[in-house]
Amino acid sequence: MTDVVALLREALGERVDTSDPAVDAARADKSGHRAAGRPLAVVHAASVADVQTTMRIATATGTPVVTRGAGTGLAGGANTGAGEIALSVRGMDRVLEVRPDDLLAVVEPGILNADLGRTLAPYGLWWAPDPASREISTVGGNIATGAGGLLCAKYGVVRDAVLALDVVLADGRLISTGHRSVKGVTGYDLTALMIGSEGTLGVVVGATLKLRRLVPGETRTLTALFPDVRTAAAGAAAVTAAGIQPSIMELMDAVSLTAAHALLGLAPPTPGATQLTVQTDGAAAAHEQTEIADILVASGGAVRLAADDAEAAQLWAVRRAMHPAMETLGTALIEDVSVPRSALPAMFDEIARIEAAYGLTIPTVCHAGDGNLHPNFIFEGDEVPAEVWRAADDLFRAAIALGGTLTGEHGIGVLKSRWLADELGEDQWSLQRGIKSVFDPAGILNPGKVFSPQP
Repeated sequence: MTDVVALLREALGERVDTSDPAVDAARADKSGHRAAGRPLAVVHAASVADVQTTMRIATATGTPVVTRGAGTGLAGGANTGAGEIALSVRGMDRVLEVRPDDLLAVVEPGILNADLGRTLAPYGLWWAPDPASREISTVGGNIATGAGGLLCAKYGVVRDAVLALDVVLADGRLISTGHRSVKGVTGYDLTALMIGSEGTLGVVVGATLKLRRLVPGETRTLTALFPDVRTAAAGAAAVTAAGIQPSIMELMDAVSLTAAHALLGLAPPTPGATQLTVQTDGAAAAHEQTEIADILVASGGAVRLAADDAEAAQLWAVRRAMHPAMETLGTALIEDVSVPRSALPAMFDEIARIEAAYGLTIPTVCHAGDGNLHPNFIFEGDEVPAEVWRAADDLFRAAIALGGTLTGEHGIGVLKSRWLADELGEDQWSLQRGIKSVFDPAGILNPGKVFSPQP
């Protein structure tokens, strides 16, 4: 293994980092999970050529490679362990091209989502995927996990916003998938296949993104306080059923709302209340806000309209503070299931059942506009207790039974791989593993993740 590091150093020089802080950081992500061993080295790639060189050496020596960005994942998908190379593309963070006439931008994978937004704003453009972690997560990471965010109910997820990808394969070859044109159906859609593949098929080194023009007109924000989370979920489902499409509709249960207020130093919210926060935009923003307010009042909510942009910004800051707020309560296993929007009340019933059955409190926030829930299992220490895993197992199976899925945007990684076959079924499980072997016949790309059941 020292020969591998020597080969990397000979080819890439100081970009090969074996320092203790670097290799220790590469073992973990924001999920709280940590690889058991230490990687051989961290390669800080600065160019496509660096990535190709790394992969050629890895293929020649049979060394596993785990691609990393900012390390903000929540499923252990980029955690790097013993005998592996951590290939960091965080330093590849340039915007290579912006074409307002074609509504596209070409970027490197390491650019932060929010930095991209700030770069595009002077052009009157934006990229729709809007994860709560946008200030710290990279576009490459968003692509790797198929991220969504607050705005995706109206404006789509990453898969809806990528036209083409440049990908380095396991053996170092560079391919370009997709098109710069809006339409293109030549061959299989390898771009869509790469999105959400979590580094198991190749290393994304460039992305051609589908942009939108900034939405003209105003935005309007309201909150509705409900006496319990099920009533709030039913209110959100009623908005969807009415055919109104808010740009954002977010639900925070009482525990998560209280924790976020405490973290931000705000006055405590109404005790026991669940909050639904809704934004409308565009020319019809005011009219849609009124319609939504009427629906939520009829559903049992106490509605308040944000007085101005500053108050609206504060409301969204509360929602975006959810992850750090959970960390103030203890170690958090932040989960991610999705169900049909009409099934949201039933899914919250299941969460309440699981809390009672296992003696747990499971603070939950929800992208209510698209049915994506983030239940949080809070515990003490570094290892997830067996009882929490049993409760999580119950929760995942409940989501699938309601017509949902194990993950809406965080990915499978290492933490959810034991349940993947249950959702896919045997035939699709085999087909997907076969696809993996075509792209990575030696099995060196992110091994032990996604398709490797964990104990």
